[in-house]
Amino acid sequence: MIKVISLILGGGAGTRLFPLTEQRSKPAVPIGGKYRLIDIPISNCLNSGIRRMFVLTQYNSASLNQHIKNTYNFDSFSHGFVDILAAEQTQNSDSWFQGTADAVRQSMHHLRNHDHDYVMILSGDQLYQMDLAEFAQYHLDKKADLTIATIPVNDKDAPGFGILKQDDNQMIESFVEKPSADILSDWTSPLPDRYTSQGKNWMASMGIYIFSKTFLERLFDENPDATDFGKEIIPYAINNKFRVASYSYDGYWEDIGTIRSFFDANIALTDPVPAFNMFDNEEQIYTRPRMLAPSKIFGTFFNQAIIAEGCIVNARQIDHAIIGLRSRIGTDTEISNAIIMGNDYYETIAEIEELGDTPAMGIGANCYIRNAIIDKDCRIGDNVRIHGSTSLEDTETPTYMIRGGIIVTRKGSTIPSGTRIGLQS
Repeated sequence: MIKVISLILGGGAGTRLFPLTEQRSKPAVPIGGKYRLIDIPISNCLNSGIRRMFVLTQYNSASLNQHIKNTYNFDSFSHGFVDILAAEQTQNSDSWFQGTADAVRQSMHHLRNHDHDYVMILSGDQLYQMDLAEFAQYHLDKKADLTIATIPVNDKDAPGFGILKQDDNQMIESFVEKPSADILSDWTSPLPDRYTSQGKNWMASMGIYIFSKTFLERLFDENPDATDFGKEIIPYAINNKFRVASYSYDGYWEDIGTIRSFFDANIALTDPVPAFNMFDNEEQIYTRPRMLAPSKIFGTFFNQAIIAEGCIVNARQIDHAIIGLRSRIGTDTEISNAIIMGNDYYETIAEIEELGDTPAMGIGANCYIRNAIIDKDCRIGDNVRIHGSTSLEDTETPTYMIRGGIIVTRKGSTIPSGTRIGLQS
């Protein structure tokens, strides 16, 4: 493997994923029942032989720090690490990260003690499985200064990405960041029929880059005020005729940027053969080993559901749903098209008996939950109905929010018995 260090961008405040990011950073958001978003890029690195990683964060990073500390420990002979780099005041900067490029620039001095020739930049909020060693080798084979991983997108998604055009040698000739709808038709690319038949006529940057170290340092020297890769650094490199290559990725990739995209990506994991494969002998997804007991089920009908460890389930039916760690679900409850994130700890029987009218942690009896995300450590009483729908307007309350038709309970909130939220029937 070439000498490469990976920088994983933790993103900003994660406002589009609020309230899931109310008490945690975006890379720390749970996904797939037992993982966190940060586990995806780290697992991609580990599966590709990359064992030196920095995670760049600045918002609500305490739970992310704890997760990484408890999960990714390397022996003293491998020289591997996953370290957190939080925004910090220095002699050269007294501000927080102002953008992707600024985050990397402010972190470059931490790389000086590590022998490397290349810097790989990944996002902390994407769901994909990529051979990053192949990506790095492609960069070498192209003799590129910068290589950008790219993927075809449709007209609905294109305005949210950096869109590019490339020549027959896969070198990028032009680039525009988040083009407006009125110029989108000027940025189509000739693509194979398997993409155009799906309406995918644009090549988009995935926000995954590899730079030659000296070239990245040069770009920062020549653009001291640039804060963003897509808006400033990449256009500068292309306009000044540097060798910027396109690495066309043909696998599953989902940008987890909104509540709806997060919800859909999770529910898709329950498909019989999901596009994102968690059941792979080679491309494993790593996370914290919690040493929990197996889940215990009482008379529940399951259909296309993922059940994490340590759950106690008495529900009547669970359909197209993710049930997270330590979930407790009461009798005769029905859950469909929903994500239950679970709990951080167990309440004892004695503690439950002392609660009085306060619901126990978990989901009570005779509940109906559909098109919803129940964040961690919530207390859902008996006879609660939570039914999301695209017909609902976006709403914010002290205990839940509605975004894109998905009802999201805030972490640790209490929903009293008999509550009705969302679509009524």
